Amino acid sequence: MRNVREKEKDSEEEIRIAQVSCGTIYGNVQREIERVAEEIGAEIFVPEVDLDYVAEKVDEFGYDMKTSFGLSVALARGYAVAEGLCDADAVFIAGCHKCPRGAVIRTEIRKLIQERTELPLVMYPFSERTKAGELLTRMEALVTIVRRRWILERKVQEGLTAGIDSGSTTTKAAIMQDNEVLGATWTPTRDVVETAEKVFAKALEMAGVKREDIEALGTTGYGRHAIGEHFKADLVQEELTVNSKAAMYLAGIEKGEAMIIDIGGMDNKIITANDGIPDNFTMGGICAGASGRFLEMTARRLGVDVVEMGKLALEGDAHKIKTDSYCIVFGIQDLVSALSSGARKEDVAAAACHSVVEQVKEQLLQEIDLRQPAIEVGGTALVEGVPVAMKEVLGFDVIVPEYPQYIGAVGGALLSSSFR
Repeated sequence: MRNVREKEKDSEEEIRIAQVSCGTIYGNVQREIERVAEEIGAEIFVPEVDLDYVAEKVDEFGYDMKTSFGLSVALARGYAVAEGLCDADAVFIAGCHKCPRGAVIRTEIRKLIQERTELPLVMYPFSERTKAGELLTRMEALVTIVRRRWILERKVQEGLTAGIDSGSTTTKAAIMQDNEVLGATWTPTRDVVETAEKVFAKALEMAGVKREDIEALGTTGYGRHAIGEHFKADLVQEELTVNSKAAMYLAGIEKGEAMIIDIGGMDNKIITANDGIPDNFTMGGICAGASGRFLEMTARRLGVDVVEMGKLALEGDAHKIKTDSYCIVFGIQDLVSALSSGARKEDVAAAACHSVVEQVKEQLLQEIDLRQPAIEVGGTALVEGVPVAMKEVLGFDVIVPEYPQYIGAVGGALLSSSFR
């Protein structure tokens, strides 16, 4: 096998990213796209198509797009990429998040390119306020897939490796040896480096190994660069590729499509992946009412911890409680009012889980094409009422793999084993 340095050397040439989009000239979005491409050292270009080709492909697609010439051109450019008419290493598909017709076309272009090529791609439904920072994770993921695809092809963890996930609210660490998790733990994030040191030391103690015995270490999350430099990490990687690979790895899925759902303490992430490689990603939400924070506040009102609340939810009926508000404050008021009116704790717990899941679907899944299987990760996956509610709302099975709360740390340990 060729060594890491040889593989990395082959990947130093500038990456060409084909942009297939509609409406990016509005709100200076195009300028932001070009800015982030320059930051990551990639060339962004638009595939050239003539009017005859546009007309031919619109007719072939069989969709009346006379009302939107921009979408017709975007579709033709997608075909040009799929048919190999341009020299591209990766594809960036973008369109306005307010355009339902555009969402359909983006999905169809994505399927077309994935069916006919092996080019990595990511999708992004933008707003008029989109800035380069919001695009960075997706563009970084494209660069990773092109330059380090050999890392993402890893199926098992080997040797003794570690992963540290420095998140906005919690920091996690995992120690793995020969495809087995020896120790994993977490702590609230304070000072990024100090917190990482603390959680890493605790994970090493749990695993019964010494720091100097670790053969490779990977970092991810918001603080990945700072802790990566501090620990001299072998792998410093954005969470999009790490989490998608780790989720499918932990769920025992090697091939095909999947959707990874992470309802976090303050925000949410949903990733769609193909063969463990991400192709779309969205995060955020209107309010913390669609997050783990809402579940914690509900549990406190019920006088139990959040895990116990999840067990109560399994015995309740969410439909007996009305919770219409997106706001965490008004949402809690709805539940308190229900309790004061004599509602059962079990029904309130079930309603809280359903409220979060329904809001996640409304706020985020409209930007993502639903895929099966769904893999739920993050700490809220351990709140049993949440995956059950997710299954009911989505209408299909939801997998909760082992160690869902340590998805980033396990992914860091898994992928860093390529650098042993």
